[in-house]
Amino acid sequence: MNAAMTGLAAGMALGFAGYFGGFWAFLLVLVLGAAGLIVGLVAQGDLDLRTRRQR
Repeated sequence: MNAAMTGLAAGMALGFAGYFGGFWAFLLVLVLGAAGLIVGLVAQGDLDLRTRRQR
């Protein structure tokens, strides 16, 4: 799945959550989606949090 399809799926999920669940459901889906993205990037090795913590 390429980036355009992933973005489309995320946008549709947020749209459905906002329409059927209201604003708080929209925010919940947005926050959990962002957390899932970060966990997925770390697990895949594309995001290294150790380099971001060092100053």
